[in-house]
Amino acid sequence: MLHLRYFVAVAEELNFSQAARRLHMAASPLSQRIKDLERELGHELFERTTHRVALTPAGTALLPMARDILERVNSIPWRLSEAVRPQLDRLFIGMPAGVHPLLRERVRLLEEGCREVCELKRWPGTSAGLAEAVHDGRLAMALARLPVSDPALEIIEVMREGLGAAVPADRFAGRASVTLEELADLAYVASPNDVTPVYFEEIDARLNAAGVRKRIRINMADYSGSSELISSGIAFSVTMMSPESPMHRYRLDNVAVLPVEDFQPTLSTGLLFRGERVETGGDLSDIAARARRVFDEVITV
Repeated sequence: MLHLRYFVAVAEELNFSQAARRLHMAASPLSQRIKDLERELGHELFERTTHRVALTPAGTALLPMARDILERVNSIPWRLSEAVRPQLDRLFIGMPAGVHPLLRERVRLLEEGCREVCELKRWPGTSAGLAEAVHDGRLAMALARLPVSDPALEIIEVMREGLGAAVPADRFAGRASVTLEELADLAYVASPNDVTPVYFEEIDARLNAAGVRKRIRINMADYSGSSELISSGIAFSVTMMSPESPMHRYRLDNVAVLPVEDFQPTLSTGLLFRGERVETGGDLSDIAARARRVFDEVITV
């Protein structure tokens, strides 16, 4: 099972270093595990050169089989739970950091709407961790920052939030906006990869292409750490524009959030379900139908 997980990660990333980071291991032992699997199966699964990694015909054939096996194994915990517990009781909805009050109100309405069939409770986590928990059946559903690329999950977009630059206020006093060029001599401060939504990797690449090359990556999930660096005048970050966003609670004095004239990113949030659990006859089909009614329109701020 571990070898198949390693294979799927490399097949999806087509990069041993990226796959190793995803698996929280080093690239060298990952490469050795793939070689072990190739030896056991009697087929080369990847074509490796110094510049690229590609699937061989055998690797291409194995990928859907491996995914299917892993899907079946991952579904065992919640299938077993449902088999020995015929009646729904307490379910959990995952909640990432900084959920906007308007979206939190929708969650409250869903909680009320589900009371006759279950007790719905909230569970905190990072977007990646929450998506994994929905996939594995540990959570019934979750809010998560998009994109989420897991084909086993059904995703309902529920909110779009405009993003701006959190900058030293004294440097941009009296300004209603900034440009990427004006941010180029500041460092972009980003949280660790394991707590940062995938979308922010795209933002990082866009900033780099625009000439924003300096980076500060803090080794903690405390957003107040970013605010300290910005307030001191050496950095900026990207955050939600809406003043009602809980992320603004971390703002210190000498921090302002301004729109970027030549860059208007939008962060989307989705409600995630495991697809087979919400299909007709699935154990969450009723809950999902109630959720679709509550989240019938995308909130835009």
